[in-house]
Amino acid sequence: MPGLLAELNRDRSLIHGIGNVGRQDDGLGWAFIDRLEAEGLCPRAEKRRHYQMFLEDADLISGFDRVLFVDASKEPGLKSFRLDPVAARYDLSFTSHALTIPAVMAICKQCFDRVPEVQLLSIRGYSWDLTEGLTAEARANLEAAQGFFAAAQGRAPVFA
Repeated sequence: MPGLLAELNRDRSLIHGIGNVGRQDDGLGWAFIDRLEAEGLCPRAEKRRHYQMFLEDADLISGFDRVLFVDASKEPGLKSFRLDPVAARYDLSFTSHALTIPAVMAICKQCFDRVPEVQLLSIRGYSWDLTEGLTAEARANLEAAQGFFAAAQGRAPVFA
């Protein structure tokens, strides 16, 4: 599914890292954005880092044609990383402080009568302790995801 990835280096593209660098592997979304910037990948795409999804993100994504969200995953069946399309769908999260990506997209559709093409890059994390720094396993998964992304951009990955 690298089609969207290949088109992210365009205007009206957003790469949105979700997470918390103070919660160990929860910082994978931000670390992904850090690496994109360090490698100079997708310089035309806007890049953001947030702790979680907010209602205001519906307004934010309404101004883009394509959005890639990057987030850590606790999913036990996920070996390294996965790229999935995301469809707008209301769920109970729209009534809470922890909105899901599908709910933000549904709010975007309702309020702005448009929704961008959205994909989620989930990167497997293992520890959410209150400390900075990724686990070795999460770093390996980040490198695998970064390599996949770089290849979709026609670039060889560079690892720090």
